[in-house]
Amino acid sequence: MAAPPPCLDLVNTRYWRGEAQPTETLATPADLSKWLRGRGARLPAGGVPRATHASVLELRETMYAVLDALAVNAAPPPRAVAALNDALAAAPARSRLAREGKALVWEKPRAALTAESILSAELWSAADLATGPQRARLRRCANPACGWLFLDESRAAKRLWCFMESCGNRAKARRHYAKHKGD
Repeated sequence: MAAPPPCLDLVNTRYWRGEAQPTETLATPADLSKWLRGRGARLPAGGVPRATHASVLELRETMYAVLDALAVNAAPPPRAVAALNDALAAAPARSRLAREGKALVWEKPRAALTAESILSAELWSAADLATGPQRARLRRCANPACGWLFLDESRAAKRLWCFMESCGNRAKARRHYAKHKGD
Protein backbone atom coordinates (compact mmCIF):
# COMPACT_ATOMS: atom_id res chain seq x y z
CA MET A 1 0.00 0.00 0.00
CA ALA A 2 1.34 3.41 -0.95
CA ALA A 3 1.82 6.15 1.60
CA PRO A 4 -1.24 8.39 1.91
CA PRO A 5 -1.09 11.81 0.29
CA PRO A 6 0.27 14.40 2.75
CA CYS A 7 -3.15 16.07 3.03
CA LEU A 8 -4.74 12.84 4.31
CA ASP A 9 -1.88 12.32 6.71
CA LEU A 10 -2.68 15.76 8.12
CA VAL A 11 -6.49 15.59 8.23
CA ASN A 12 -6.30 12.22 9.96
CA THR A 13 -4.33 13.70 12.87
CA ARG A 14 -7.79 14.24 14.33
CA TYR A 15 -9.83 11.08 14.46
CA TRP A 16 -12.85 9.48 16.07
CA ARG A 17 -14.60 12.57 14.73
CA GLY A 18 -18.01 10.96 15.30
CA GLU A 19 -17.41 10.73 19.04
CA ALA A 20 -18.35 13.44 21.55
CA GLN A 21 -14.62 14.02 22.16
CA PRO A 22 -12.58 13.38 18.98
CA THR A 23 -8.95 12.36 19.45
CA GLU A 24 -6.60 15.25 18.72
CA THR A 25 -2.96 14.33 18.11
CA LEU A 26 -1.86 17.93 17.47
CA ALA A 27 -3.26 19.37 20.70
CA THR A 28 -0.31 21.65 21.46
CA PRO A 29 2.30 23.59 19.49
CA ALA A 30 4.85 21.03 20.73
CA ASP A 31 2.74 18.17 19.29
CA LEU A 32 2.55 19.97 15.95
CA SER A 33 6.30 20.70 15.98
CA LYS A 34 7.06 17.02 16.65
CA TRP A 35 4.66 15.94 13.87
CA LEU A 36 6.22 18.37 11.40
CA ARG A 37 9.79 17.42 12.31
CA GLY A 38 8.82 13.77 11.81
CA ARG A 39 8.01 14.72 8.23
CA GLY A 40 11.29 16.48 7.65
CA ALA A 41 10.29 20.06 8.41
CA ARG A 42 13.05 22.39 9.55
CA LEU A 43 11.69 24.48 12.40
CA PRO A 44 13.35 26.96 14.73
CA ALA A 45 14.45 25.61 18.13
CA GLY A 46 11.30 26.97 19.79
CA GLY A 47 9.05 25.10 17.35
CA VAL A 48 5.75 26.38 16.06
CA PRO A 49 4.30 29.49 17.75
CA ARG A 50 0.89 29.18 19.43
CA ALA A 51 -0.84 31.46 16.88
CA THR A 52 0.57 29.43 13.98
CA HIS A 53 -0.56 26.23 15.73
CA ALA A 54 -4.13 27.55 15.88
CA SER A 55 -3.98 28.53 12.19
CA VAL A 56 -2.68 25.10 11.23
CA LEU A 57 -5.56 23.38 13.04
CA GLU A 58 -8.06 25.70 11.34
CA LEU A 59 -6.50 24.98 7.95
CA ARG A 60 -6.54 21.24 8.65
CA GLU A 61 -10.27 21.43 9.37
CA THR A 62 -10.80 23.39 6.15
CA MET A 63 -9.02 20.66 4.19
CA TYR A 64 -11.06 18.03 5.99
CA ALA A 65 -14.34 19.79 5.15
CA VAL A 66 -13.48 19.88 1.45
CA LEU A 67 -12.07 16.36 1.20
CA ASP A 68 -14.75 14.78 3.40
CA ALA A 69 -17.48 16.22 1.18
CA LEU A 70 -15.73 14.86 -1.91
CA ALA A 71 -15.32 11.46 -0.22
CA VAL A 72 -19.09 11.12 0.11
CA ASN A 73 -19.82 12.64 -3.32
CA ALA A 74 -21.21 15.87 -1.90
CA ALA A 75 -20.43 19.43 -2.89
CA PRO A 76 -17.72 20.91 -0.66
CA PRO A 77 -18.86 23.83 1.49
CA PRO A 78 -18.25 27.07 -0.46
CA ARG A 79 -16.61 28.75 2.57
CA ALA A 80 -14.18 25.85 2.93
CA VAL A 81 -13.30 25.98 -0.78
CA ALA A 82 -12.75 29.75 -0.54
CA ALA A 83 -10.55 29.31 2.56
CA LEU A 84 -8.57 26.55 0.85
CA ASN A 85 -8.09 28.77 -2.21
CA ASP A 86 -6.89 31.62 0.02
CA ALA A 87 -4.41 29.30 1.72
CA LEU A 88 -3.17 27.97 -1.63
CA ALA A 89 -2.65 31.54 -2.84
CA ALA A 90 -0.64 32.34 0.32
CA ALA A 91 1.44 29.14 0.18
CA PRO A 92 4.86 29.17 -1.47
CA ALA A 93 4.62 28.10 -5.11
CA ARG A 94 5.89 24.76 -6.35
CA SER A 95 8.83 25.67 -8.49
CA ARG A 96 11.65 23.17 -8.03
CA LEU A 97 12.06 19.44 -7.62
CA ALA A 98 14.33 17.97 -4.99
CA ARG A 99 15.68 14.47 -4.42
CA GLU A 100 14.31 12.47 -1.53
CA GLY A 101 16.07 9.13 -1.60
CA LYS A 102 15.45 7.74 -5.08
CA ALA A 103 12.30 9.81 -5.56
CA LEU A 104 11.68 13.38 -6.60
CA VAL A 105 9.48 15.64 -4.50
CA TRP A 106 8.48 19.27 -4.64
CA GLU A 107 11.03 21.39 -2.85
CA LYS A 108 9.51 23.49 -0.10
CA PRO A 109 11.13 26.92 -0.20
CA ARG A 110 12.14 28.47 3.11
CA ALA A 111 9.52 30.99 4.08
CA ALA A 112 8.04 32.70 7.11
CA LEU A 113 6.64 30.39 9.76
CA THR A 114 2.99 30.64 8.69
CA ALA A 115 0.39 27.90 8.49
CA GLU A 116 0.42 28.18 4.70
CA SER A 117 4.19 27.85 4.42
CA ILE A 118 4.39 25.02 6.96
CA LEU A 119 1.59 23.12 5.25
CA SER A 120 2.45 23.93 1.64
CA ALA A 121 2.96 20.25 0.71
CA GLU A 122 -0.34 19.33 2.35
CA LEU A 123 -2.14 22.20 0.61
CA TRP A 124 -0.72 21.23 -2.79
CA SER A 125 -1.67 17.63 -2.07
CA ALA A 126 -5.26 18.55 -1.11
CA ALA A 127 -5.72 20.54 -4.31
CA ASP A 128 -4.24 17.73 -6.41
CA LEU A 129 -6.44 15.15 -4.71
CA ALA A 130 -9.58 17.29 -5.04
CA THR A 131 -9.05 17.84 -8.75
CA GLY A 132 -7.18 14.75 -9.90
CA PRO A 133 -7.99 11.15 -10.82
CA GLN A 134 -7.47 9.85 -7.26
CA ARG A 135 -10.56 11.79 -6.18
CA ALA A 136 -12.70 8.86 -7.37
CA ARG A 137 -10.93 6.65 -4.80
CA LEU A 138 -11.28 9.03 -1.85
CA ARG A 139 -13.37 7.47 0.92
CA ARG A 140 -14.53 8.16 4.46
CA CYS A 141 -14.38 5.20 6.84
CA ALA A 142 -17.78 3.51 7.09
CA ASN A 143 -17.52 3.54 10.88
CA PRO A 144 -19.57 6.65 11.76
CA ALA A 145 -17.49 7.21 14.89
CA CYS A 146 -14.20 7.17 12.98
CA GLY A 147 -14.19 9.83 10.27
CA TRP A 148 -10.81 8.91 8.76
CA LEU A 149 -10.33 9.68 5.09
CA PHE A 150 -8.37 7.28 2.89
CA LEU A 151 -7.66 6.33 -0.70
CA ASP A 152 -9.30 3.06 -1.69
CA GLU A 153 -6.54 1.22 -3.51
CA SER A 154 -8.42 -2.09 -3.61
CA ARG A 155 -8.88 -3.67 -7.02
CA ALA A 156 -12.69 -3.50 -6.87
CA ALA A 157 -12.68 -0.04 -5.23
CA LYS A 158 -15.17 -1.17 -2.59
CA ARG A 159 -13.13 -0.80 0.59
CA LEU A 160 -15.25 0.43 3.50
CA TRP A 161 -12.92 0.75 6.45
CA CYS A 162 -9.87 2.87 7.15
CA PHE A 163 -8.24 -0.24 8.60
CA MET A 164 -9.73 -3.69 8.80
CA GLU A 165 -7.79 -4.32 12.02
CA SER A 166 -9.69 -1.59 13.84
CA CYS A 167 -12.91 -0.30 12.33
CA GLY A 168 -13.60 -3.32 10.12
CA ASN A 169 -13.20 -5.83 12.94
CA ARG A 170 -15.34 -3.69 15.25
CA ALA A 171 -18.12 -3.63 12.68
CA LYS A 172 -17.90 -7.38 12.20
CA ALA A 173 -18.00 -7.93 15.96
CA ARG A 174 -21.07 -5.66 16.30
CA ARG A 175 -22.87 -7.53 13.50
CA HIS A 176 -21.98 -10.88 15.05
CA TYR A 177 -23.20 -9.74 18.47
CA ALA A 178 -26.46 -8.36 17.05
CA LYS A 179 -27.05 -11.55 15.04
CA HIS A 180 -26.53 -13.82 18.05
CA LYS A 181 -28.05 -11.58 20.69
CA GLY A 182 -31.46 -13.20 20.30
CA ASP A 183 -30.12 -16.78 20.47
